[in-house]
Amino acid sequence: MRTKGGGHIFTSIDLFAGAGGLSTGLSQAGFQPLFASEVHPIYAATYARNHQEAEVTVDDIRRVNAHEVRSRFGMDKGDLDLLAGGPPCQGFSINAPVRSNEDPRNHLFREFLRFTEEFMPRTILIENVPGLVSFERGRTLEAIMSSLEQYGYHTSVKIMSAAYHGVPQTRWRTIIIGTLNTHDEASLWPQPTHKATVRANFSHSFHGINILEQPADATAQPATTLRDAISDLPRSPKHISAQDAIAQYNSAPLSTFQKQVRTGSIGVYNHFSSNLSRINLERLSHIPPGGNWTNIPHSLLPAGMQRARKSDHTKRYGRPRWSDLSGTLLTKCDPHWGAFFHPSEDRVFTVREAARIQSFPDTYHFTGSLADQYAEVGNAVPPMLARAIGSTIADHLRST
Repeated sequence: MRTKGGGHIFTSIDLFAGAGGLSTGLSQAGFQPLFASEVHPIYAATYARNHQEAEVTVDDIRRVNAHEVRSRFGMDKGDLDLLAGGPPCQGFSINAPVRSNEDPRNHLFREFLRFTEEFMPRTILIENVPGLVSFERGRTLEAIMSSLEQYGYHTSVKIMSAAYHGVPQTRWRTIIIGTLNTHDEASLWPQPTHKATVRANFSHSFHGINILEQPADATAQPATTLRDAISDLPRSPKHISAQDAIAQYNSAPLSTFQKQVRTGSIGVYNHFSSNLSRINLERLSHIPPGGNWTNIPHSLLPAGMQRARKSDHTKRYGRPRWSDLSGTLLTKCDPHWGAFFHPSEDRVFTVREAARIQSFPDTYHFTGSLADQYAEVGNAVPPMLARAIGSTIADHLRST
């Protein structure tokens, strides 16, 4: 913990940092990111552009010397307040074509443990997909938590809904928190602030206990809808190649969410989208708000979907309503993958709209190609969810 202007600033390190969604939320909760490690150079460039106070290493985590990192910051073991990160989750994900224990990405959590042993941070935060809980019948999650406990950490796990914390999206994440001090487990977890109807289509039992975050009570705020999230952004943006092209807002902020994400912003960056093919534009013309592929004439459907049942793939070619939550964002807004059409315009979500749906502030700039930017956004931890978790961890650190 460091002091600045008479106040306390908690220190953090972000491993497998991606474009920086987790660090953004933690910064909003009072943490200063000192160091981040990310193997993808474009994602690391986005992280560095938006977190200029942090040292960013672009390398395979297996080649990063944890002892050298600790020495550069002049830290003793136990000085670091929070070690955070999300080891790659593709091998765990229920969306993966084949979930295999042989996928080398499934074992990168051992690198997180290596940093844990070197730094012995006061608290630990691990983020992953819901499928981690059921992968290998829970043995992988059990191994992670047992390993942390061997280092002296008290651990707890929960599957959290981003929508319960103001994110305009149906997105579940497995969160593991570890502390060196004993704690009241309930106090480590943020209370839901928003009411949302979200379905959990995955296993959420661990050691026979339901670890799914429970909905907010009746006094909570309504869920943040797509209208709340993106209705102030310019309409019908054209594809812009200039990295720093800026557009003006369509209106003053129309919701509390918009006021929050527009703080400090002078305009709209990254507000462009993938072009739709002629056939997809024709398909889209048949889809009303709330509709999906079942509204497309049979002759226009992709060959692989012409034999599908009406009850299958109901998110594909989806056009959500303004009053809806967004579905889970993926690494590209491809209509064949999900409900990524704009509610009222004949296009997919722009990068900025996707970033809003993930709760990034408008001051956050994404770099790289259009495909890179969609992937940076889709792979990120929603900052509002990270802020909620970080705030309770900060409260714990203040009390110990």
